[in-house]
Amino acid sequence: MNRMGVGLRIIARWLSRTSSPVSDCEENVELEKARQEWEALENVQPALTEDSNPTPIISFNEALQYFQTTDLGDLLKNIQPTIRRTGLAAITHFLFGPPRLHRELLEERDLVFAIAQCHVDNSQTVHMRVLQTIYKRLIGSRLDCPRYGAHWENIGFQGTDPATDLRGTGFLGLMHTLYFVMDPETLPLARDIYKLSQHPTQNFPFSVMSINMTRIALQVLREEALSKECNRRQQVVGVLNEFYVATYLHLYQLWKTQQKTIADSGFVLKEVELFAKKNPKQMLRRLEVFLKERRTGGIPRGTSPDPQAQQPSPSLGERGARAGTGQGSKGKEMHFTGVC
Repeated sequence: MNRMGVGLRIIARWLSRTSSPVSDCEENVELEKARQEWEALENVQPALTEDSNPTPIISFNEALQYFQTTDLGDLLKNIQPTIRRTGLAAITHFLFGPPRLHRELLEERDLVFAIAQCHVDNSQTVHMRVLQTIYKRLIGSRLDCPRYGAHWENIGFQGTDPATDLRGTGFLGLMHTLYFVMDPETLPLARDIYKLSQHPTQNFPFSVMSINMTRIALQVLREEALSKECNRRQQVVGVLNEFYVATYLHLYQLWKTQQKTIADSGFVLKEVELFAKKNPKQMLRRLEVFLKERRTGGIPRGTSPDPQAQQPSPSLGERGARAGTGQGSKGKEMHFTGVC
């Protein structure tokens, strides 16, 4: 509804009424109608159209750069980047455990854990752009969505505010989803998983499950099981991003091929977490093979054909180098087990 157009129409109607003789009673009635129509117009929210200026999407690198240049000193004081071991456990880990992370990577690792302590801030433009980008890329929309509302349940959050689901992972839970949907090679997989999450019987909350994959990836990093790969590639963020995707891929294949339902979620999450902790290298290798098969036009096991997957993409190594760089389940029906 055009505000100026309606206003001019009301004025024109009033002028036409006053140009002819009317009683005081009729005049008051007409004036009251005009007043009510104008007040109703005040409450109308303009609809967002293709001609509006939607929030620009944000790349993972741009969002990461924001955190790299933000003072996170207070958050860094509260992080626990490694498991605290004492006594025999500490000796055993030192002698037989994985290698320690190289000194030059400690700052990058600590940044990851600081982001995991960061809450969503409505006053920060970058935070809002990340939320909008995740929604648009999954739904395939060009338009913004409101900050609060039931539409967030459509992409697998448990309520009208995504921020309430980020316990245990903080903003890192959104950063991983952003990476998933913004990388052109992993976006088709993200949409495959999202499609399965909408299945009539095999449905699950996509975003809440994604947050749990971040939680598992963080725990594996904290236990230093990813240190060897991080040292080899001389980066932490890129390795953790891919490990998150690899973990979600593993869950997706289990869920789809074994016909899992939301009732199985707790057991599946425990199985995925145990496998991820024991086989981090194998998880990453599986992802590499999976993406290679999609690049060459094959249909990896446990997936469906996707035309977007046929487009050429950079190799996994190149991705790693730049990486540092129908309705889902209703909120009331979920009662999702395994939430962080």
